[in-house]
Amino acid sequence: MTVPSALDTVPQPLRALAPDVDPVRFEVIRNALLAITEEMGATLRRAAYSTNIKTRGDFSCAFFDRALRTIAQAFAQPSHLGSLAHIVPHAVRTYGAEHLLPGDGLLINDPYLGGVHLNDITLITPVHYQNVLVGYVANIAHHVDVGGGAPGSIGVSNEIYQEGLVIPPVRFVKDGQIDQDLFAIIRSNFRGTREISGDFRAQTAANRLGVQRLEALFERYGVATLQRYLDALLDYTERRTAAAFAQFPNGTFTAVSSMDGDGVSDVPITLAATVQIDQGRVSVDLTGCDAQRPSPTNATFSQTYSGVVYVLKCLIDPDVPVNDGFYRLVNIRTRPGSVVAARHPAAVAAGWEVAMQLCDLLFKALAEALPDRVLAGTKGCICNVAFGGINPATQEYFTYYETIAGGYGATLRNDGMDAVQAHFQNTENAPIEETEANYPVRIVRYELIDDSEGPGRHRGGLGVRRDYTFPGHAPSFSVLSDKAIYAPWGLFGGGAARPAHYTLNPETLRERQLPSKITLQLQPGDVISVQTPGGGGCEAAWQRPPELVAADVALGKIGVERARQVYGVVVDPVTYALDEAATAAQRAPLGRDDV
Repeated sequence: MTVPSALDTVPQPLRALAPDVDPVRFEVIRNALLAITEEMGATLRRAAYSTNIKTRGDFSCAFFDRALRTIAQAFAQPSHLGSLAHIVPHAVRTYGAEHLLPGDGLLINDPYLGGVHLNDITLITPVHYQNVLVGYVANIAHHVDVGGGAPGSIGVSNEIYQEGLVIPPVRFVKDGQIDQDLFAIIRSNFRGTREISGDFRAQTAANRLGVQRLEALFERYGVATLQRYLDALLDYTERRTAAAFAQFPNGTFTAVSSMDGDGVSDVPITLAATVQIDQGRVSVDLTGCDAQRPSPTNATFSQTYSGVVYVLKCLIDPDVPVNDGFYRLVNIRTRPGSVVAARHPAAVAAGWEVAMQLCDLLFKALAEALPDRVLAGTKGCICNVAFGGINPATQEYFTYYETIAGGYGATLRNDGMDAVQAHFQNTENAPIEETEANYPVRIVRYELIDDSEGPGRHRGGLGVRRDYTFPGHAPSFSVLSDKAIYAPWGLFGGGAARPAHYTLNPETLRERQLPSKITLQLQPGDVISVQTPGGGGCEAAWQRPPELVAADVALGKIGVERARQVYGVVVDPVTYALDEAATAAQRAPLGRDDV
């Protein structure tokens, strides 16, 4: 009889731990840290005022150790999590850790000090235990307005100064209290100060709670023990990530794509990615991307970094933590002064559009190497929408911001999801009822777009149509999006999805097609229609099981004619019953008789 060793009782993933680390205590500490960041997020969300934060969840929270290494991150916005890994170290080192006292809080949104676009504002609070600095908590939240030339601060611009207030690392909180002089300056530069004020206070409350919870954790375990387990967590993550990367096939894989014009010029933006895999080392080269533009369509390195690390994380075991141990193995090359590594004073309001397309591009590049782990093109755009002006009911200035969902790309195993925020967005829907109750807008259409999917054995998801009008007033309206010209692609023989459409006064004599990046002053009675792309399909459409096509027809997702012409499936237009004989005949001329 063989007696099992202690190691045999440890789950396989935990065998990546060092021998002197107790696996039970390790898991307790790891999950306690994660729970703290999650509780911070819950506090921020419940205390926030704006729909974008309290309802859509456009924020993230994290914990860093005293060496400014990312330790734990709440599962919120992957776009923010990669960027926080740059923002927090930059901000603390620029300001000086030695100048931060218990109860202080640093505020920053500067894109060129590790930040992203100006709306994403980060608050960093040091954590002290027995008067010794032991780490930092941080949260980042998208504020609906930070000033600049257009409500929502996502207008078409040429340089960063046109986009709003740039905040370098400044002490916003002193001894637990917001600096009212600094707060007054900020509020005087932002539109919609009631919501802005509430959101800043919510960020402060979230960090205060995080500090309290971490102090209790250090009290329970002691600084020396907890620090040892933090080191073990990072090493564990690095080993598991390296083991996952080692399973990737060696090779060099490339892909190129184009974005619509940048909002100032109609000249497309070219993005080029080369992924090199060599014995478990993964390098991403983006030096072939276009030079930065005098437009808002530029990404900071932090935004680009977020997109790349998101894709790499998607390719490995979802249980692997995301912390500095994972980031150690990420190698990215960019060309300073390009659209993926913009230099000051480039505008960056649409930088997330660039990062979003990088996600699709990297999956496309890796399709040959990892076909079972990639997906076809998603909606491929953030689809930033913002509008604002004087509320006729209150005579106060209002600003509203949201992003619109679209189709997800199909995989070799599954259809793409309908109407979702793609890749690292993860924001939620703003219900019509809440939006109309709180802002002077009427949303007159909100629906899935039939026939917008990329066809395939596994079809892409459907895009979304959302139409806005503004009774009694005419606000400024901005869209920073993409994919009106270059549709989301299919993979492995799948078809491309329907591209985006942005339309002023649709289906009227005054109809006007708009570019994907525009700021315009509406006139009374105008309607703006935002129609997002679907997702690309995987494998040939005629290989899709006919009963699934018939089900989509019955649900109104695919039309009868599209089913026949694209999928080779004949469905009764009244009963939606599948006609198997007619389908066999429809598919037979091209060898499609496998019904």
